[in-house]
Amino acid sequence: MHTLCARGTMKPEINAAVGFLSRFLRVKGHVNDRQVQTFSQSLQDILAEQYKHHWFPDRPCKGSGYRCIRINHKMDPLVWQAGQRIGLTIQQLYLLLPSELTLWVDPFEVSYRIGEDGSICVLYESQPGPGGMPATATTSSPSGNSGAVNPMVDSHISCKEELMVLGRTSPSKGYNMMTVSS
Repeated sequence: MHTLCARGTMKPEINAAVGFLSRFLRVKGHVNDRQVQTFSQSLQDILAEQYKHHWFPDRPCKGSGYRCIRINHKMDPLVWQAGQRIGLTIQQLYLLLPSELTLWVDPFEVSYRIGEDGSICVLYESQPGPGGMPATATTSSPSGNSGAVNPMVDSHISCKEELMVLGRTSPSKGYNMMTVSS
């Protein structure tokens, strides 16, 4: 696949992932708006460069492990690189970001899990259109609010809302409930 085409099709997914991580910096404080903006732009550039030869809209699962952003006992090197650009130490990044985070950035979908046993929630999803470009897209914030990027798309409901719609008072054994508080 041509690099420029691949870079163009991954922009909404990268924006969703970067926006998600940047909100943690903004919410937990100690990082000013200019630093958050620089972090966001740096991480967008880093991810686009990193993913350009590993982005396959015709086979979205191919390269998924390569595009996974992981923070646990080890800081993801791409997030660390963007953090360094705004003067954050690795210790500061660990304080600002969840201690256990997995973020999957795939063509047409960005999902995350906080904690090893947390539920997987979708941040962004779209339907493939002609030429591998997203035809329709839906975004969801970590708080469960969703917003259609294209007004013709139904809103995506959050993991928590989905459980409520199904009428469950507790998740089945196959699911783990995750709550986020600030």
